[in-house]
Amino acid sequence: MFDIRKIQEQVIFEAVKNKSNTKMAEEIVYGCDGLAKSEANADWVKSTMRRLENKFNEETTKEIRMNCQCGYGMDEKLSFLKELKAGASNMEEFTSSDKAKAAGLFYRDGILYLQFLFCPCPMLADVDRLETKTWCECTTGYSKVLFEKAFGCKVNVELIKSIKTGDDICLMKIIPHDPIWK
Repeated sequence: MFDIRKIQEQVIFEAVKNKSNTKMAEEIVYGCDGLAKSEANADWVKSTMRRLENKFNEETTKEIRMNCQCGYGMDEKLSFLKELKAGASNMEEFTSSDKAKAAGLFYRDGILYLQFLFCPCPMLADVDRLETKTWCECTTGYSKVLFEKAFGCKVNVELIKSIKTGDDICLMKIIPHDPIWK
């Protein structure tokens, strides 16, 4: 069965371990005394992010979280983006179809955006509000991987808004490094 908590524990553990060591990863994911293992998902998300933010600077924390994306549904979304790209000759066309708009893609003032009208993260289903956007950085990591594969170039992704931190939508800016259409 699909256990999103176990998946998140594993990806956070590996991302932290890659930036520090196994002991630090255990402390972040399970708490100093291991008691975080019994926390409900909403409490675990919040306490894990507090431990992460207390151990690393903002840049490293963001990098760790961007490396925590689970990859769920990646192939389907990649196929969708490649289909949109194949039917377009520029970014305006890429985002102009009803399918693109329904997926939350839009292009404004020379910038590509991706928005969600709801929080897409199943781990946050029972979380009313997050103190920071740290947890949400996994979505920027997911989007970075997705758009780099779809566009065939490096992409920066910036999280602008998050529903779980009190914004009305989740919003990311997608910035390709190279021209997509030549």
